[in-house]
Amino acid sequence: MTDDTDAVLRLAADLVAIDSRSSVSNLPVADRIEAELASFEVQRVDYADANGVAKRVLIAHRGPPGGYALSGHMDTVPDTGWTDPPWTPRIADGVLHGLGSVDMKGPVAACIVAARGMPADVPVTLLLTTDEETSKQGARAVAASDYARSLGLRGIVVAEPTGLAPVRGHRSHIEYTAVASGVQAHSSTGQGVNANWALIPFMAEMKTVFERLLHDPAFHDAAYDPPFSDFNLIVDNHGTAVNVTVAKATVRIKFRRSRSVDYSGIEAAVKDAAARAGVTLTEKREGTPPELPADHPLIALGVSATGAPARTAPYGTDASELQELAPCMVLGPGGIGSAHTPRECVAVADLAAAVPLFRRILSAG
Repeated sequence: MTDDTDAVLRLAADLVAIDSRSSVSNLPVADRIEAELASFEVQRVDYADANGVAKRVLIAHRGPPGGYALSGHMDTVPDTGWTDPPWTPRIADGVLHGLGSVDMKGPVAACIVAARGMPADVPVTLLLTTDEETSKQGARAVAASDYARSLGLRGIVVAEPTGLAPVRGHRSHIEYTAVASGVQAHSSTGQGVNANWALIPFMAEMKTVFERLLHDPAFHDAAYDPPFSDFNLIVDNHGTAVNVTVAKATVRIKFRRSRSVDYSGIEAAVKDAAARAGVTLTEKREGTPPELPADHPLIALGVSATGAPARTAPYGTDASELQELAPCMVLGPGGIGSAHTPRECVAVADLAAAVPLFRRILSAG
């Protein structure tokens, strides 16, 4: 095992062992990462998320201004469905298992090890965020940072798992929340009002919107697989028992959209349906879907460094916000297939291979 392989595996395992689900504070994992960055100037950006939980992002730089940045997020999805201990990293047959191993504590470890090993005269930046899995608030904090803006970055590599192939663009989402209100009562009394009766007509119209996105070529983008947009709907009655009329019923919809398609008709259909049903509709938007042309210098650098053709991805990353700082390419070790599952894992060989690849890109700065 090489020194870099040992270092990236050790750090990745240490990070997996720290619970940093988006619902909890990431300060412990941020402290562990900062301990690895003694040779860097580190700027901390602290904030409280929408639930008042303390969060921190790290902007670390060494060398002259300019060059390229490596970026990753410290938070993970919840531990839903795990039967193995999610925060007990284990290695079996050359594979690191644990929550966050591939998305994206392993890639973050590869970024850090790669950056630390660069010559002192080469500009090196690390942009380490949190809340990527929820609100992208950490990435927005980085993009708004005067310090980050002062670095004059040429480009950013967002090290999400892509199988070490460059991704030149991806979708970003609008999250809709529709809330219907009722009156809670014992369901046998006839005195309550079930909020679902207002929400159901709205959901029926949302099924029609989903089918338009699925089948209408006007809303398809052939550059993506799948070509149709994600329109995923989640229903919540907030724990109401079956013998109680529902006082509050909520639908959340994640609508992922491509940069090159006009979805104004879809957005209008959602708003009009909410108005007809009498439900309250709010929305949260990520930034414009990031997408670079195939001949962009950053993408050409990624293709040259990896020997793999550039592609697009249907998911989203912090690039939707970080593109306000500099052009973004998504490129990292491991595959997206095990992310967000109770079988999350990454091959140690992939983490090790990412380190020299990231250094080749940083050297071009």
